[in-house]
Amino acid sequence: MKKIILFSSLLLIVFGLRAQQRIVSLNGTISEMLCALGLEQQIVGVDVTSTYPASLQSKPKVGHNRNISAEGVLSLQPTLVLGLDNQLNPSLQEQLKTTQVKVLFLKQDLSVEGVRALLKEVAKATGTEGKATAVQQQFDQQLSAVHADKNNKKVLFIYARGAGTMMVGGTGTPVDKLIQLSGGQNAVKDFADFRPLTAEALVAADPDVLLLFDSGLKSLGGTEGLLKVPGVAQTRAGQQGKVVTMDGELLSGFGLRLPQAIGELSKKIKG
Repeated sequence: MKKIILFSSLLLIVFGLRAQQRIVSLNGTISEMLCALGLEQQIVGVDVTSTYPASLQSKPKVGHNRNISAEGVLSLQPTLVLGLDNQLNPSLQEQLKTTQVKVLFLKQDLSVEGVRALLKEVAKATGTEGKATAVQQQFDQQLSAVHADKNNKKVLFIYARGAGTMMVGGTGTPVDKLIQLSGGQNAVKDFADFRPLTAEALVAADPDVLLLFDSGLKSLGGTEGLLKVPGVAQTRAGQQGKVVTMDGELLSGFGLRLPQAIGELSKKIKG
């Protein structure tokens, strides 16, 4: 009888500790997965990219992944900190690792299988492997329902924060991968990551479609403002007014909403 009572007490302790998790998420994709795993109430802080579901916007913010401070994270008294290893300042990672808090910096592969792998890692870190099975099944069902036929449209992604900050997305970026999954092709293939936008590069790329974040196009004053950017009006996309936008986190997050992102971008490219 004493062994049974002791075992029961241990179970209560284990589940009690799990119920008292205080999680800080430093990535929007991870935050979305935590919510899908039923852990939203245990999230005590998020970075600014954690915008979905909308209820996360009421959570305390620790900043953008490039300017997060260890002090800001630790002030929320987390028991678990999760982030992506390639997005956070190395010095921040080292600072957090020296604390008594459980800290995990996960890898993200920009692929369908990468989404499944990241989900498993988040579930393992939070003790929700059982729930993850159902979440992945739903993801797989949604993915199988998406049909993105190859259309070979040349799509140019422009990252904008006003006319003073405009970058062109090259190969290897999340948006580049999504364009391919959606049936299109990146209009720029001669460099990786991002480079400043120039009129010469725009004309040389001559895209069929210009793609921006919703917030990016808004920062330029809408399509009218974009068309005033040197070089835009000389492209096929500019001449035909083929400008499409999507929510930034949906377009670049490579998370559980990937099927939705593929379907939406495919329609907008072809439309």
